[in-house]
Amino acid sequence: MKENYQLALLYFVHLLIGADGVADSTEVEALYRIKKKENIPDRIYTDFNNSISSKTERETYQIAIDHLLKCNDSEKLKVFGTLYRLSEVDGRVHTKEIKLLLYSIEDAGIEFNDVVDYAKANPSIF
Repeated sequence: MKENYQLALLYFVHLLIGADGVADSTEVEALYRIKKKENIPDRIYTDFNNSISSKTERETYQIAIDHLLKCNDSEKLKVFGTLYRLSEVDGRVHTKEIKLLLYSIEDAGIEFNDVVDYAKANPSIF
């Protein structure tokens, strides 16, 4: 997968994990599983971590969208399918997580039902 896909995924995962104000240990562990499964190089992950420390939530969202808009439709769908699954990983889906998903899916021009179908067809995304 391309670097824009990997960065969009990392930024959106970061936003989703922080959406409810609690970085649950299962969500953090899921981030590491995603990094491994998507073969995200340490260099990209380190640059991402360095970047988010100085960014506001709004700036982080804009960076995520900028990377996402450089992805093809298949990559976009995979990002949101992963986020959809991640929102369920801690056993509860917070309203703010759903709002982030819906808002960003709309910005990306993807249909929510397509994301749900993708997530159901790929239960072991990470």
